[in-house]
Amino acid sequence: MHRNYSIIDNKKLTERELEVLQYVIKGFTNREISDILTITHHTVKAHVASIIKKMGVRNRVEITVNAIEKGLISNHHQDLEQP
Repeated sequence: MHRNYSIIDNKKLTERELEVLQYVIKGFTNREISDILTITHHTVKAHVASIIKKMGVRNRVEITVNAIEKGLISNHHQDLEQP
């Protein structure tokens, strides 16, 4: 899978949360993420809620800003897999 962002190790987030995080950062909807990862959109919603709580942010935009500020992601100029 090609990635626009690679996740740098963050011990607070699970492996699956890190995987969901990269798609949230790219702007994918929960439904699109669920299609890509072959999990239910309810599961994606739960992962996003957990990410928001663990990162101490209020929404998806703040997830991205916080991830960039904390060095959790780095840009590699490649595209994520499309749903």
